[in-house]
Formats: sequence, C-alpha cells, structure tokens
Amino acid sequence: MKIVETTHIKSWIASANAPDSPFPIQNLPYGVFARHGEAPRCGVAIGDSVVDLAALEAAGLIAAGGAFSAPALNEFMAKGPALWAEVRARLTELLREGGDPALSDSAAMRAGGLAPIAEVELRLPFRVAGYTDFYAGRNHASNVGTMLRGAENALPPNWFSIPIGYNGRASTVVVSGAPVVRPLGQMKPAGVDLPVFGPCRRLDIELELGAVVGLPSTMGKPLTVAEADEMIFGYVLLNDWSARDIQGWEYQPLGPFQAKVFATTISPWVVTKAALEPFRVSTPPRERPLLPYLQEPRPLLYEIALEVKMQPRGAARATTISRTNSNQLYYSAAQQLAHHAIGGCKMDCGDLLGSGTISGVTRDSCGSLIEITWGGKEPLTLDTGEKRAFLEDGDTMTLTGWAQGATYRIGFGECVGEIWPSPSPPDWGAK
Repeated sequence: MKIVETTHIKSWIASANAPDSPFPIQNLPYGVFARHGEAPRCGVAIGDSVVDLAALEAAGLIAAGGAFSAPALNEFMAKGPALWAEVRARLTELLREGGDPALSDSAAMRAGGLAPIAEVELRLPFRVAGYTDFYAGRNHASNVGTMLRGAENALPPNWFSIPIGYNGRASTVVVSGAPVVRPLGQMKPAGVDLPVFGPCRRLDIELELGAVVGLPSTMGKPLTVAEADEMIFGYVLLNDWSARDIQGWEYQPLGPFQAKVFATTISPWVVTKAALEPFRVSTPPRERPLLPYLQEPRPLLYEIALEVKMQPRGAARATTISRTNSNQLYYSAAQQLAHHAIGGCKMDCGDLLGSGTISGVTRDSCGSLIEITWGGKEPLTLDTGEKRAFLEDGDTMTLTGWAQGATYRIGFGECVGEIWPSPSPPDWGAK
C-alpha cells in the first residue's frame, strides 16, 4: 500500500486541523476506550474525536485480524511493523480531505465509527507486561546525586557507560485520571536513631517518557540498538510518583522499592514512532565512548516539549511549574531496550520502559519537586499564592507534551493524577 505524505494534508474532521490540536491527522495515536456501556475496544484519536477501530474493521474498512476488538493494544502491536504501517496509511486515507469517502460520506459509518473523546471513557491502552524505570536524564541524576552525596560524587562512576535502571511494578501502572493514594512506609527522619512508620511526607513526581515495546525478543539473544528501535511501538507520557522519604531510607544498597511501587501514571494515548519520525534528534556528546553494543546507528531521541502543572484542590487554576524537553536525555529508549536484553533477558509485547526524570539545567525546567525546591529547602510559590515543597493531599499534577511541526503538533494528551490521603494503617496490636 502506498504511504501518503502527510506533512501538509488536512482532515475532513475540522477540529483536527486547528494549529494547537494535539491530534491532527499526522498523529493518529492509539488508545483504548469504552462508550455507551459497551465493551472497551481500540481506537485512534483525531481532533476532538476517537475513531472506533473495531467498528471500522467490522465494516471492512481496515484489516487487522480482529485485533481491534480487544480491550488492549497488545494483539495489534504483536503483529509487527508492516501491519502498523499499513493500518496507519489506511487510516490516513480514510481521514484526509479528498481521501477514501467510505467513512466521511456515510452517515451510518460516522455515527458508528466516531465518538467525541469527551463522551468516552479512556482506559489503560495496553496490558503492561513488565515495567522498568531508567535514570537517563543527566541533569536530574546530577541534581539528586549532589543532594545525596555532594557535587564531587553526584554521578556514580558507571553512569556515563551504562543505562542505569531498576525493575518496577507493572501491577500499579494506571491510566491518566486514576487517583494516587499517598503511600505508607518506613522513614528515618534526620536526628532520630531508628525508623518510624507512617504516611509519606515528601511525595514527588517524575516527568518521564515511556517507551512501549510492541515486539518480543528471544530469551538468551541480545539485541542491537537498531533492532531495539524496530521493536518499539510508540511512546506515552509517564509520571513515576516517588516517595522521597521512604526512598531515602530504603534505597541503599539495592535502590528503590516501596518508594516507587505504589503508582505510575501514563497518558491514555500511545504516540507512534511513525508520527514522531520528523522530530528525531541525536543524543548529546559523550563524556566517554560507549561500548559498541550501545552505539546508535542514527538519531534516536526526540524533540518533544514537556510541561508540568500543579493545581491544589479548590484552586481556581493550575500553575505551570516546569517546562523542559525530551532532548535532554542522555540515553535513548532504543539504547535502554538493547541494554535490557544484552544479558539474555526476554522482552515482551507490552513492556514499558520509563526514560527516567527529564530535567533541564534550570530549576524551572526540572522534572521533579525535589529538584525544583532543592530537597524541600526552597518551596515554590504557585500562581494562587500557595507554597509547595512536596505534594499535599488534593493536589492534581498534569503532564503534557508535544512535538511541534511547522503547521501541526504531535500531542500526547494529558497525564493526570490527584493525590488522595493515605489509608488508616492496621491496628497490629488487635487480637
């Protein structure tokens, strides 16, 4: 099938042609939605609408072997890049001005195949097979390392040679809009000899990109960086919520555990690599040469503008507290995936790789509160006059991101979470 050049085309769905629309025809991100009490199924966002891919497949307008009637994208992702490209080209033909009129000229098909995004429930877009969080932002790693170990020991000696990561919990990856319950745990405040137990008091965010693995690998078989890039289906915004006081007590010697497992929020739309292709940029100059298995054959980072907003409960408006860009990362997702598999680890369809916190060089471009407020010592003042060192109950955090083209933008939608109070701990002394 001929792939249509989409840079300058428009859609017959007018809302998709607005310059600030996150979902123009050049994007076509995938998600999962439910409407009218029906079973969830796969869809694509365009303008202010969602295209019901299951309905289009049932009508014979697209073909994906029945994958789109599933309540997750995994079955479609597993079919591979050739079908990904074929479906994208077919959707472009159905949705562009002057394209195939089978959808645009049929009132029945439009009624059954399109729905306002505002009127549907967006679900977790894919079954998360596994979740690994990396530490690929140099500025973030330097800032946090300076706070913990001093500027002279901010980065560990392996940082410039290896993408550092840890395995998180797939079970607590949730879609945008799900509440985030403040975790309970052990902490050791300054000046005390023994740990205490209670609700986290230094609750934080981490602004990240999440790479979604579409194709599995074989156990025992390493991947090249080029092969790893081919396996990635697309990207989501990711907020890796962090309990800094719990983390400070537990992280030595094996790294985060309870501080990271209580919630990770992702945006509901998976933006494909095809949509991001025009926005590729190179990784930064290397402090030392990488080993051959990590060297990149071409640019594999992306130019994606990112913002963080905070809105306390009852506040009239949100305050933008950070603006940065994903080009600040030191390692690409393809490098992270290749490193993950290099020792023989099997990667699965639906694996999620967090980039690590994305921070710029200034406080207002940092992707976490621990950096913005320098460990809570310098609280920020919101537009409403309220101050924050870390998150309080009722605060809502919103991550947004987009790649800006000359006439359109490739948006991710929003990644939103509201902080709910900790549950009452059990009475361990009860009989």
